[in-house]
Amino acid sequence: MIESKFIEVKGKTLYIEYNNSFENKPTLVFLHDSLGCVQLWRDFPAKIAKETGCNVLVYDRLGYGKSHPMLTHERENNYMEQEADVLNDLLNELNINNAVLFGHSDGGTIALITASKYSEKINAVICEAGHIFVENVTVKGVKDALEAFKTTNLGERLQRYHGNKANRLFKAWTEIWLSDRFRSWNIEYLLPHIHCPLLFIQGNADEYGTLDQVEKTISQTSGTAEKYIIPDIGHTPHKEAPELVITRSVEFINRIK
Repeated sequence: MIESKFIEVKGKTLYIEYNNSFENKPTLVFLHDSLGCVQLWRDFPAKIAKETGCNVLVYDRLGYGKSHPMLTHERENNYMEQEADVLNDLLNELNINNAVLFGHSDGGTIALITASKYSEKINAVICEAGHIFVENVTVKGVKDALEAFKTTNLGERLQRYHGNKANRLFKAWTEIWLSDRFRSWNIEYLLPHIHCPLLFIQGNADEYGTLDQVEKTISQTSGTAEKYIIPDIGHTPHKEAPELVITRSVEFINRIK
């Protein structure tokens, strides 16, 4: 039974959905993308949890979904490193010491950082369309999203999931990724500290990143690392090709749990 509740983590009130009814089983932790939330995962986490017999935790980062608002839209270059620290605090609060992280986009990056900094808690990582450095295609993708926000009903659609926090979180995402100072952001130095098994999933038509993100990640981690590149799929494989992603993820988790 998945329990929905709010939890306070070092002064931050986060919304979580959590099931820990399977004793001595890993907990699958799902980390949403830069505009995502618990609700937008739909039934994807539940399907993987059922197929693997694992516990599951899904949560809204501060400023997203049902969690409390972020104090400001301004972000530091290391904002995803800060989110990894929050995740570690959340795992401590829930006494989770055997997590398998599944992160999409920003969530994928946060998963990689968490595995590098808090390896004692992380059994494995599935990184879907994450980033380890900034590419021109990423900047173009964010610019296209900003244009869509101005010319389409994207803002209204985001409000369905984030309420009156939508404008602030969109501004937070676009401003940092389009800033000159963020072009130097790079977490490759953290990758050798990842010792757990890693599966990197990406569509070969990803509009936010090239396959360099995949190759440079799996070549620099210290544990076993594998890739799953899906032809003709963009930035959200778990929505564009859910059965493929579920099948490969379940196989990977069952191998390492």
